[in-house]
Amino acid sequence: MTSWTLPQPMQRALELAQASAQAGEVPVGAVVTRGGEVIAEAHNTPRKTCDPTAHAEMLAIRRAAQALGQERLTECELWVTLEPCAMCAGAIIHARLARVYYAASDPKGGAVEHGARVFEQAQCLHRPEVYAGIGEAKAAALLREFFSARR
Repeated sequence: MTSWTLPQPMQRALELAQASAQAGEVPVGAVVTRGGEVIAEAHNTPRKTCDPTAHAEMLAIRRAAQALGQERLTECELWVTLEPCAMCAGAIIHARLARVYYAASDPKGGAVEHGARVFEQAQCLHRPEVYAGIGEAKAAALLREFFSARR
C-alpha cells in the first residue's frame, strides 16, 4: 500500500503556519502557485505588523499580484491551512483565483463552508473551485496546540 503525501504547496503552507505560531501569531500559512510553481507565500502577521488585514491569504495574494505585475490571478491557486474568513474570501474573489485548497475548517470564523459562505452568494463576482480537508489533521493540531498554550 502506498502512503499518500500532501502536495508540496500544502506542506509549505503548514511550515509557514508553524513559523507563524513560533512568532506568536495564529498559525496560518498560505502559498500561491501557478502551473505548479510557487509565486508567493506568507504567514499571519497581524500582531507583528499591527495590521488586522495581515492574514496569510491576504499577504500571499498581494505578493503574488506584485510578482506577476497584475491584479488578476486567474491561473493561480491558493493553498492555505485554514478556511478563509470573509475578508480573505473577498480578496480571493477580486483576485479571480482559479482554485482554493484549504486544510482545516473554521466553524467560528470561516466564510467558505461556514458563516457567510461567500462564494455561494448571488452577488459573488467569481467562484473559485474549492477543495477542503487537505492536510486537515496537521493544521488542526497546530491550531489546537497554539490556543491550548494560551489558555
